[in-house]
Amino acid sequence: MPVDGGTGFGQRHPWIRRAVLARRRAERLPPAVRGLLWSIAAGFLFVVLNTLMRGLSLNLAPFETQFLRYLAGIGVMLPFIARGGLAAFRPKNVAGQFTRGAVHTAGLCLWFTAVPHITLADTTAIGFTTPIFIMIGAVLVFREPMRWERWAAAAMGFAGVLIVVGPQLTGSGGQFALVMLASSPVFAASFLITKGLTRYERPEVIVVWQAITVTLLSFPLALLDWRWPDALQWAMFVGCGVLGSAGHYCLTKSFSVADISATQSVKFLDLVWAAMLGWLAFSDLPSRWTLAGGVVICASTVWIARREARGRAP
Repeated sequence: MPVDGGTGFGQRHPWIRRAVLARRRAERLPPAVRGLLWSIAAGFLFVVLNTLMRGLSLNLAPFETQFLRYLAGIGVMLPFIARGGLAAFRPKNVAGQFTRGAVHTAGLCLWFTAVPHITLADTTAIGFTTPIFIMIGAVLVFREPMRWERWAAAAMGFAGVLIVVGPQLTGSGGQFALVMLASSPVFAASFLITKGLTRYERPEVIVVWQAITVTLLSFPLALLDWRWPDALQWAMFVGCGVLGSAGHYCLTKSFSVADISATQSVKFLDLVWAAMLGWLAFSDLPSRWTLAGGVVICASTVWIARREARGRAP
C-alpha cells in the first residue's frame, strides 16, 4: 500500500520513503532510547528558541516577550486545532492544565527577568539544575526507579554545571545568575505536572493548553511595560512560536514513552548547542570554565546514553 494513502506520491519521492522507513525503525527502538532521542530534539529546539528570545528580551520588556512568545505559539497551532476540531483538544482535566500553566508562568517570570543579563551558555548551564530536581521529584512523586547509573550521571552533570556557574556567582551578574537558578525547581515542578498529565492527556493537548494558560496569565504582566514590536521582531516571535511548540511536543513525547528521570540525562548536551549559538548570535565566547564544565557534562551524557541504549532501563 502506498505510504501516501493511494496517490503514489510517496513512491515517486525517495525522501518520503526514507522518512517513513526511519520512523518505522525508530518505533522499534526501546522506549528508553526513544525517550532520549525525543529529549535531545527538544533540547536543540529550545536552545535555538532561547537564542531568539534573548535577542528579543534585549529590546523589549521581559514579560512582554514572554506573553508574545506564547501568543505566537497559539497562532502557530491554530491550523492544527482547526483541522482536528475543538473537541479533539478539549482537556480531561482543565484544573490540571491551569495548574501546570500557573507554575510554568512563575518559572518563566524568573527566567525572563534574568536572561538579558547573562550569556546563553551560562543560561543553559544553570538550567541543567532542573533535571536534578526532576529526578528527585520523580522518585518522590511517581515512585520511578532511580538506579545508580542515573544518580551517577546526574551528579556528574551537576558537577559540570558547578564548574560553569561557580565563577559567575562572584561577578557583576551574580544576582541574575541566582534568579535564573531559582527558576529551575519551579520548571521542575511544571515538568512533573506534565508527566502526570501524560497519563490521560495526549501530548498535543498538553502543548496547546500550556500556550493558552501561559498567554492568559502573562497578559496582565505584559501590560505593565508595553512597547509595540517592529516587523522583524514580529517575525522572530512567529519563529519562537514554531520552535516552542515543536520543542514542547518533543519534550512531552519523551515523557510519554519513557521514565522522566531517564530522559533528563541528555539535557546536559544542550550546553554544546548554547555555546555555539551564543558565539554566532551574540559573540559570547565561552570561558574556560564553560568549556571545562562542558567536557564533564558531555561525558556524563554519553555514558548514560550508552547505558540506557543497552536496555538497562525497565
